[in-house]
Amino acid sequence: MHIGILTGGGDCPGLNAVIRAVTLSLIHHTGARVTGIRKGFYGLIARQVCTLTADTVDAILHEGGTILGAHNSANPFRWTAQADVPAQDVSHEVLAYARELGLDALIVVGGDGTMAIANRIHQLGLPVVGVPKTIDNDLMHTERTFGFDSAVAIVAESLQRIATTARSHGRVMVVETMGRYAGWIALAGGLAGGAHAIVLPEFAYSPDALAQLCRQRERQQGYTVICVAEGAKAIDGDMVVKARLEHSPDPIRLGGVGELLREQLQSRVASEVRSTQLGHVQRGGAPTAFDAALSTQFGWWAAQLVLRKAFGQMVVLRNSSCTSVPLAEVAGKVRQVPADDQWVQTARSLGVRFGDETLTEAAI
Repeated sequence: MHIGILTGGGDCPGLNAVIRAVTLSLIHHTGARVTGIRKGFYGLIARQVCTLTADTVDAILHEGGTILGAHNSANPFRWTAQADVPAQDVSHEVLAYARELGLDALIVVGGDGTMAIANRIHQLGLPVVGVPKTIDNDLMHTERTFGFDSAVAIVAESLQRIATTARSHGRVMVVETMGRYAGWIALAGGLAGGAHAIVLPEFAYSPDALAQLCRQRERQQGYTVICVAEGAKAIDGDMVVKARLEHSPDPIRLGGVGELLREQLQSRVASEVRSTQLGHVQRGGAPTAFDAALSTQFGWWAAQLVLRKAFGQMVVLRNSSCTSVPLAEVAGKVRQVPADDQWVQTARSLGVRFGDETLTEAAI
């Protein structure tokens, strides 16, 4: 067998662990040839590949990023090398190159945008197996995506560090996390990091409700820490869009809601309000032990799907065990935080606010 593997979309802790697990599993069980596709689907467009061996992947388990490189705008169905050049469908050239390489199947590691491309590639005739990768934890039908735990650990630590400054200076500190259209990172990170308010895309927030919390804490504790997801929006507002990349599978780049929330709160509270955007530090560095184990498990299961010829499937985690679902059920879809999620219930029971609470008469 000759199997290709690529890492699409953004980088993420645990990608190298998947590459390692796939390569070692296929080589040890079948003596298969494994080819790495460089920079996601761009490698199939630009004909850039490399041979993966047991020696190649021996020491990459705990390395951050991906040894194959990543590309977040290499869509074979809408490809252009320059922003001012019209996009073209080069998918048939991609499939022709895959046949030239002699690939029997392709393992695609990525998020919902990457899975949407992978599903279309599979439908065109190249057998595909998907592996769910995103720090956002927002892919359908899987309890967890690798990279999420690593991001949450960074958010939680950052909140704890910022809380010491907030206490020392009597400030309101707003910390903005990644997460796109889902609030999983902010929710788990905020819960683990002791945030006093967690603002999510799923629950539109009221600046007045959050200001009420801050004023209450001004009188009692003297400081407030707020964790806000980048996709959050006020009741009468929209998500804050930082940029648009029209040729990317996910063209909208969010960012800036933390600073907006700072401005909204500053006129409503006596304390000084500061904002911090964590940004790409959430995606960098080595995976946590949990993510290293999970991504290894995902890579092993992806290899098992290849050996069983169970193509057109994506690995998912259910009840702490791996299984799979059709790519079509995942492609282009987002799993958001439900209102009855136990993390949400836990936070509310501890007095954590989400900004969607009804104002008390005294606050009005």
